[in-house]
Amino acid sequence: MKQTGIKAFLERKQIVLKPRTYFIDAMGAMAFGLFASLLIGTIFATLGEKTGIQIFHVISEYAKGATGAALGVSIAYALKSPQLVLFSAATVGIAGNALGGPVGAFVSAIVAAELGKAVSKETRIDILVTPGVTIISGVLVAQFAGPGVSAFMTAFGNLVKTATEMQPFFMGILVSALIGIALTLPISSAAICIMLSLDGLAGGAATAGCCAQMIGFAVLSFRENGIGGLLAQGLGTSMLQMGNIVKNPRIWIPPTLASMVTGPIATMVFRMKNIPSGSGMGTCGLVGPIGVYTAMEGGAGMWTAILFVCFLLPAVLTWIFGEILRRTGWIKEGDLKLEL
Repeated sequence: MKQTGIKAFLERKQIVLKPRTYFIDAMGAMAFGLFASLLIGTIFATLGEKTGIQIFHVISEYAKGATGAALGVSIAYALKSPQLVLFSAATVGIAGNALGGPVGAFVSAIVAAELGKAVSKETRIDILVTPGVTIISGVLVAQFAGPGVSAFMTAFGNLVKTATEMQPFFMGILVSALIGIALTLPISSAAICIMLSLDGLAGGAATAGCCAQMIGFAVLSFRENGIGGLLAQGLGTSMLQMGNIVKNPRIWIPPTLASMVTGPIATMVFRMKNIPSGSGMGTCGLVGPIGVYTAMEGGAGMWTAILFVCFLLPAVLTWIFGEILRRTGWIKEGDLKLEL
């Protein structure tokens, strides 16, 4: 029997009102938008500062300037928007980012995309109605909700950063473990850190957790996946292991334990810091270490911090914890095998 009513309309328009749609699919795509604009722009800015090559600064300014548009389009793309909605989302993203930062762009782009999808191809003047509804709704949300939501996220981020300064040991453990877990889950740790403006010591702890997951899984699964798996996880993403984690959650224990060790080492021993755009990236494209380099400005102990917290300690600790779990039978041969 053919469905009628609101449910049928939503299905026809591919509007899926579920948390996964927005907090996994949209936020995950948002991370790609950030990487293609703000994050790559930050890398070029660092290159320009350290090499003195002016073209890197030019590229950086254009890349960072495209952040809002990249966020709007990436979110609309994740929500399976038709073309007119997708292209109009660039304007919405610019407005959202200008008025409420990345979180403003996130909220306004979601609302605009879903409303744009709802009216798409429903009238004979679709060329006017669809972009009109998308842009008007998105800009209104950015205008009225963006600043408030952004202020809340910033205040919460400041709370985390202040708590980390006051209690670097316990907060080092907590931030490192939670952000590291978020990196491996199908959500965006990068988007979370940028939304919270997570920098300073808290950013360093987040970096420690992300690196522990990526380098940890890369080393832990080396016997199953070889060099290809090492590079895919160590420079790509530990999210590749999610399918194996669902089958055997115990494989998640070694890198998570490693993050709980490297977090307080980062905050208390090395006083490692990062910038928001690098805090949630780990070793993905080496963005995390580059962020540390930018935040610490070549200060004393910076290279040692990067070497130990981002690479050596995660590799060694995860391997040790992994060997213990392999000998107890909690991790078996093939549990970490990837289909590369």
